[in-house]
Amino acid sequence: MIIPSIDIESGQVVQLIGGKEKALSAGSPGPILKRFRIAGEVAIIDLDAARGRGSNAELIRPLLKSSSIRVGGGVRTKEAALDWLDWGASKVILGTAATPELLKELPTDRVIAAVDAFNGRVVDQGWQRETNFSLIEKITELKPFVSGFLVTFVESEGKLQGIDLEKVRDVIIAAAPVRVTVAGGVTTLEELKTTHEMGADAQVGMALYTGRMDLGDAISVLLPETELWPTVVCNERSEALGLVYSNSLSIRTAVAECRGVYFSRKRGLWRKGESSGATQELLRIDLDCDFDCLRFTVKQTGSGFCHNGTDSCWGNISALGELEKTLFSRKQLAPEESYSKRLFNDKLLLNSKLREELEELIDASSLEEIQSEAADLIYFILTKLVSNEVKLADVENVIRNRSKAVRRRPGDAKPGTTQDSSRSVIAYDSTIKWSKQT
Repeated sequence: MIIPSIDIESGQVVQLIGGKEKALSAGSPGPILKRFRIAGEVAIIDLDAARGRGSNAELIRPLLKSSSIRVGGGVRTKEAALDWLDWGASKVILGTAATPELLKELPTDRVIAAVDAFNGRVVDQGWQRETNFSLIEKITELKPFVSGFLVTFVESEGKLQGIDLEKVRDVIIAAAPVRVTVAGGVTTLEELKTTHEMGADAQVGMALYTGRMDLGDAISVLLPETELWPTVVCNERSEALGLVYSNSLSIRTAVAECRGVYFSRKRGLWRKGESSGATQELLRIDLDCDFDCLRFTVKQTGSGFCHNGTDSCWGNISALGELEKTLFSRKQLAPEESYSKRLFNDKLLLNSKLREELEELIDASSLEEIQSEAADLIYFILTKLVSNEVKLADVENVIRNRSKAVRRRPGDAKPGTTQDSSRSVIAYDSTIKWSKQT
């Protein structure tokens, strides 16, 4: 698979030749990430931190909230590695500091060792110093402690000259069963496909930035050579909306326009919502485990995905999704006398109902009571979210990011609350003090 690469220097995305000569500057990383993340995981490398000349951490950290990102550059201590993982990085990349002693202290499944080599010899200090290790020796030493390798062939990095596939094969054999990502020279779709078939991923930068490789084509080249590929369309919460078909043209167009574009035998190239207004923002494309089926994750607008006006081709989606949709509708259209409108307009009432329903859930004992009170509380929680333009997908994304943290908070009760059964909740409002005695 392709791993698009974003190298940051002084807050700007750059591409270097051989790690030295700046070939281009592509601006702020945000817009580039929005496009690259469609292909899945993205690598972000902090060049300033790698050289010990500063840090772009404050720029990179917010990007972790909405994308799957492996982060590298200047990660030299256990604490620095854990910080990135706790902030939401999918994986952390360690270079010179990747020693067995340090790697033993980190979660193996979240760590990639970056090994840079010039003509088969490991180099460090920004590719300026040749070490005493051969590339294969270093891989053999580190592979018990990592889940992946990022191997950069410095002699071809940024030069668009192609990659030495024999070197790639040697690295894959030495690293097995650990997955390898190769960088430095992957320029053509044929090289990308061959690298994938050999069992490695390819981290690509220069070829994407210069237009030598199209990101949509880089996705479709890994699919079987058939006329159309089945494509499952899902919303941000991974709920299936429908089944459509894609071809290389529709995938290329979808990625270029960041929208739901498919292929229909009747319509040809089909931009979803072009006539109905039910358009889709394309968030991500995933290939299934056999690389013969696609999943498009989209942000659906309008009446829904189906031509019948429902959320999906199987009717409306989950109960929570349907309730959320109803509340968003009522926020705009409900009459003033409706209860939902009262809750949207009266924050004190909504907050009071949240406290009340939470207390009732705490007091519930039977299975039916717990289910019923939980349903009541979820209704008011969703109302609180909708009133502040927060979607369930946003909350799920926070949960997803928190699950990536390695270091955990103790989870003790805050001051002002008690675990004593005689008083289960004490809460405070900006204008009143509220408590409930059980």
